[in-house]
Amino acid sequence: MAEQAVPTFVDEEGYGVIAPAAPPLPKLDKTRAEQRRRLFAPNFDLYLLSVVGVLCAIGLLMVYSASIDASFLATEDASTTYFFQRQLRNFFIGLVIMYVLMRLDYRIWRRLSIWMMLGTIMMLVFVLEYGDRRLEAQRALFQGSFQPGEAAKLIVVIYMAAWLASKRHKIRQVTYGIIPFSIMVGVVAFLVVLQPDLSTAASILATAMTMFFLAGASWPQITIVMGSATALGVTIALKLPYANQRIEAHLNAINDLTQANDHVQAAIAAFLNGGLFGVGLGQGRQKFGALPFPHTDSVFAVIGEELGLVGCAVVIALYVILVYRGFNVARNARDSFGALLAAGITCWLVYDALLNISVMTALAPPTGVPLPFISFGGSSLVAAMASVGLMLSVSRVSAQPQAPERRQVREVLDKGAPEEAAQPNKAELKRELKQKKAEEKLVRDARKARQKMRQEEIDKVRERLEQRKHVGPEAPPINPLDNISAKELTASTSPAPVQSSVPTEPTTPVEGTEGTESDPNSNLGGGNRRGRVSRISCR
Repeated sequence: MAEQAVPTFVDEEGYGVIAPAAPPLPKLDKTRAEQRRRLFAPNFDLYLLSVVGVLCAIGLLMVYSASIDASFLATEDASTTYFFQRQLRNFFIGLVIMYVLMRLDYRIWRRLSIWMMLGTIMMLVFVLEYGDRRLEAQRALFQGSFQPGEAAKLIVVIYMAAWLASKRHKIRQVTYGIIPFSIMVGVVAFLVVLQPDLSTAASILATAMTMFFLAGASWPQITIVMGSATALGVTIALKLPYANQRIEAHLNAINDLTQANDHVQAAIAAFLNGGLFGVGLGQGRQKFGALPFPHTDSVFAVIGEELGLVGCAVVIALYVILVYRGFNVARNARDSFGALLAAGITCWLVYDALLNISVMTALAPPTGVPLPFISFGGSSLVAAMASVGLMLSVSRVSAQPQAPERRQVREVLDKGAPEEAAQPNKAELKRELKQKKAEEKLVRDARKARQKMRQEEIDKVRERLEQRKHVGPEAPPINPLDNISAKELTASTSPAPVQSSVPTEPTTPVEGTEGTESDPNSNLGGGNRRGRVSRISCR
């Protein structure tokens, strides 16, 4: 069988043969493309997850670079990756917890928030009695592996979101707003201060006050809470010797940077050595003894020295994107609990990052707040990744189809009505449900009756059609003239008398004559004969 020739185009001017025409492209099936896009499209905030992933990757890289000397000292020159391996283990633990929390519905934690808060208070009390004491502080359990203060940040956010969502507009009242808020947050902050850990207590207070403001608290309440917290914090800081020394050193560093403590001076030297693009990854010098805690509290200074100003700007930009995506999740949340939960987590993470960066740049007194997702610390990393899992759960639930009833309730709440007005009682709901079922039953019965009537009519028509098939077509009506022969008609006919124009008196009929009234065939003669014959002829 001969091969089919490929069509070509010959140049008429004789310059050669032009290449064959390309086959037409297949048309794009838009329906299948849309279905494929929906199939592979994530049902959560992918940008938020990507930002957190990049921050965790930078954290692992910088912990490995900054902890070389610390690993040597901790293992007596046996390993350079001791802290990096522990951070990698913590990362995988946090990844599993984040995935589990993302798949679960975040609304189940609203019912468990009270028990979680009670458990947190018990842990904070327990660590004061049986915690590990390190560097004049008693903050951790299980040989420093777990810090209840870091878990308390997340638990306080969950509890505050549940409590504020349940009170809604009642928080403007003194008995429902400022008094219970001060008691709940004050107890947790006071237990954290006793460790002592002023930076964690400040982070909890700042996050709780922001959530209190976002929930609709009035400005007088915010002013009273902020003023009371500031006065109490300054009083406690002045009474604690180490906090008093840090505050004095910071105030002196404002006028003369050389008067700052060694920690701040080493961090400033690291930023100056890094310049614009840094000295290179792993080439920093301040982490070898001069900079205290380079892989935990001072990791941002190591980033500034090795990656330069550009690396610091990238990290800050990632936190800015985290803020944007976090508040975007809060804005699109289905209920007030989800919105406050996402907003509270975002504020907590950003406040910790802002405080750590401010300390490293000599804008705030030195504190022990870790840089979220980057600093070494199992409790900090796992708690931060667990909080991201909750935000991803909020975004996942928000992406699901929303029932009309929930939208109506949300519209009522957004207009400022109290939450009780949008939630009818159970008796009304049962009555409406019963009425709805009765109406549906009536509609079904009417539909069945109409269908039954139509079926009966169809059966009657079918019976008539069957009868016509068996009986046959109807016979035409019988005409009595069909039995009369033509001979009888001609024999009985006679010429019609000429009628005079002058009317005459009627004569008496004679017996035996044709055309009389007594004759049974009188309609064939006389005056009626012409009409009868005409009808017969017409027929």
